[in-house]
Amino acid sequence: MNDSLEPQANADATELQAVDRLKTGYERIRKELGRVIVGQSDVLDQLLVAVLSNGHVILEGVPGLAKTLMISTVAQCLELSFSRIQFTPDLMPSDITGTDVIQEDKTSGQRALKFIPGPIFAHVILADEINRTPPKTQAALLEAMQERQVTVGNERHVLSQPFFVLATQNPIEQEGTYPLPEAQQDRFMFKVFVDYPSYEQEYEIAERTTVAAAETASAVFAGSEILEFQQLVRRIPAAPDVIRHALDLVRATRPGEEGAPDFVNKMLTWGAGPRAVQALIVGGKALAALRGRYHVSTDDVRDLARPVLRHRIVTNYSAEAEGYTTDRVIEQLLDVIRPNETDVMRNERFSKLLST
Repeated sequence: MNDSLEPQANADATELQAVDRLKTGYERIRKELGRVIVGQSDVLDQLLVAVLSNGHVILEGVPGLAKTLMISTVAQCLELSFSRIQFTPDLMPSDITGTDVIQEDKTSGQRALKFIPGPIFAHVILADEINRTPPKTQAALLEAMQERQVTVGNERHVLSQPFFVLATQNPIEQEGTYPLPEAQQDRFMFKVFVDYPSYEQEYEIAERTTVAAAETASAVFAGSEILEFQQLVRRIPAAPDVIRHALDLVRATRPGEEGAPDFVNKMLTWGAGPRAVQALIVGGKALAALRGRYHVSTDDVRDLARPVLRHRIVTNYSAEAEGYTTDRVIEQLLDVIRPNETDVMRNERFSKLLST
């Protein structure tokens, strides 16, 4: 693991103060979120990392796990405007982006087109059950997610900054759904699984939510501060060893690639692309800042491997037959690809394991 403190020693004092301010604010955000959300600490951390990295997130979980409440509370803590779009089979692209309408000037009597913004014009967008709407409407999000703008007619309309799309998917009731194509999934920085709470957490949920008064979260940061923190994250240095490790992890997911493990060639049809490397590095920088460091370690990168890679790799029939999920492939990949380990060193380690 490369945890060299040299980049931190060379950092400007103002930058280090900003990291300290972010870490202190992060602890306050966790406290505020804890007043409303029970458990799900890993999910909340990954949401905050995505926000600081200026990325989008897919949240997948069964109904009733507070995904909507989680996202709206994060927006509340960051003092950002929030908009919820319920995706349905009859939703049209203009229902999301907005549309031009003809309006008459009562003074002159002349008619002109006026743009009426849709719900996409907010800082935090909850695309609820995104896989329940046809591809044409799903594609309406692509330009907004990638370019931070929408085009209606011949006019381009710039979206407010910061801008995040947090899409939810239901893993059950797949009849009548429209799975997101791989190209659109790749636009999401993370795919985060929201799991059932533990017994103690579910008891606390039942206790909290069945009383008259409900807790609310207070704002910790303003939208302008989030933009500053996003720039701060981009300035955090990543050592060459950290970048190489992120590259090794991603390239090892590609079947047929030189150095790809045998189980990857056997279990995967398709591997992750360059966006995965970018997500690991930028996400690692954000995670390091939340942990109070002005440098990235390989541990930061490895901690984000699952949410970054699980929607970017495609398993085949062999994997399904042997019970291999994408997460199991990633787990095995993390065990195989070690930091600062060459192919020769890796082969020697495998030989020793086999001999014992």
